[in-house]
Amino acid sequence: MNKRQIIKTLVAACAVTLGLAAPAAAQTTIRYAHVGSEGDIQYWYAEEFAKRVQARTEGRVKVQVFPNSQLGGASETVDGVRSGAIPLAHHEFGSLTRLMPDIGAFAAPFIYRDGRHAMAATDPNSSEIMKEMSEKMVKQANIRIIGRLYRGARQMTAKMAVYSPADLKDKRFRGVPLPLWTTMIKGMGAIPTPVEVAELPTALMTGMVIGQENPLTMINANKLYEVQTHAMLTGHMQNVLPVFINERVWQALPDKDRAIVAAVAAEVGEETLALGLEAEVKLIDELKKKGMTFVTEKDGLKVDEFRKAVSAQVNADFPSWKPLTARIVAMQ
Repeated sequence: MNKRQIIKTLVAACAVTLGLAAPAAAQTTIRYAHVGSEGDIQYWYAEEFAKRVQARTEGRVKVQVFPNSQLGGASETVDGVRSGAIPLAHHEFGSLTRLMPDIGAFAAPFIYRDGRHAMAATDPNSSEIMKEMSEKMVKQANIRIIGRLYRGARQMTAKMAVYSPADLKDKRFRGVPLPLWTTMIKGMGAIPTPVEVAELPTALMTGMVIGQENPLTMINANKLYEVQTHAMLTGHMQNVLPVFINERVWQALPDKDRAIVAAVAAEVGEETLALGLEAEVKLIDELKKKGMTFVTEKDGLKVDEFRKAVSAQVNADFPSWKPLTARIVAMQ
């Protein structure tokens, strides 16, 4: 054996010994942004989604989660996913209206019968309405909806008991910094005051706003019971959040991994429905123990007055939503 042959044999042996004969599979890291804090269902969803995606793709896809508005609020999140600076996120359907106004119909107040109805209507795999809107979003904004999660019904809290829209007249009430929330809070009778979620406890503590509305899981996780005395069970929104990804990032994933990511998004999303429904029952007792007083229809809460006033305001401000909301309401 000549010198050249000896060298070739040694290199081949070393390659096998060191595991270099076949290159390692490439790893894709996807950054995932959301505004939720620990203890909120949306926080659990993102963490669980990341774990399962990495496990089932055998490490080919790693999801790096940035909670608590670390990468920005609603506007920054949506703009980031559109440009690809933030590959993946979840937020309110209302936050996507700046890119495609009609998609906000999925967040309209008082259109869902319950959480199951809301999850069925927003399922990107089985809901024809959601499929249509997702494809439009891809064409118009380079964003694809791949899943959704359930946080529970949104309830109202305040530093006083509230029974009807008349009780909120001339009072500043926090809304998510999105047009739909401005409309809804106005319909509730209050003065809409946009506040980012990270600034909400301070806004309530200082009296900048007298109240806010959110699922009970968020109210508990963010310790709003420390700055709010009453919770009104209006159930005005079934809070479903879309999970959306930059289309270029989505198409760059191999078919096999796209299928896994979509399956995990659906699976964990369905689990949030069970968690949300269970939490809504347990958290009432828990928040009562922490000092909150609950106001229900039995106590005189006029949910129908809120429904009529808010629905009228939504119809006035978003008339193009009517055909979509009619289809959503009719879904079984």
